[in-house]
Amino acid sequence: MTAAEVTTALKEKFPQATARESLDWPAFNVPAAEAMAVLKYLRDEFAYDMLTDVTAIDWSAGKSPRFTVVWHVFSTAQHTYVRLAADCPADAAPAMPSATGLWPGANWHERETYDMFGIIFEGHPDLRRILMWEGYPYFPLRKEFPLSGIETDLPDVEIAAETKAKLIPAPMMGGPFVASTGEMGLGDAEPKAKDESWSERREKP
Repeated sequence: MTAAEVTTALKEKFPQATARESLDWPAFNVPAAEAMAVLKYLRDEFAYDMLTDVTAIDWSAGKSPRFTVVWHVFSTAQHTYVRLAADCPADAAPAMPSATGLWPGANWHERETYDMFGIIFEGHPDLRRILMWEGYPYFPLRKEFPLSGIETDLPDVEIAAETKAKLIPAPMMGGPFVASTGEMGLGDAEPKAKDESWSERREKP
């Protein structure tokens, strides 16, 4: 079945689905309440048997809805993708149903999206942070999180002692990072932070 046929069938089955601007594969916006039903329909009826990614968009604190969850599904038979997006109904406590019941591989994708954006995936069997440590108070991919990071207490006393610091930046202190241009050695081309004063502070006894 072609991408055009999938688009027609999906719109007939789910009238609230609308086309989403896309430069590559078919993409749709759907209500959050219908997202799992649409994903199941794509999996069962059109052999979109692989969930390749779950991520999110933060449109910034002044927008409403603020957060959009995005799924990418792939058909190993047709070698085609479909992109699906749904806005989280609440801005202060964004949530979305979990896709782990459809694809077990959604587990880690949803954990990462929760960790980076703070989106709760309802029905997830083990929703906890996967990159940052438990108790970390921020969501690094939200728009208000600074590129240079935020100094945060280390959770492990032994690690703090080894690094000779009580505080570490997370995840990118000193950014933005820039690379030199022109003729130079590879070592000189390594991107460096514009502000490296934090590393100088750490090196002091």
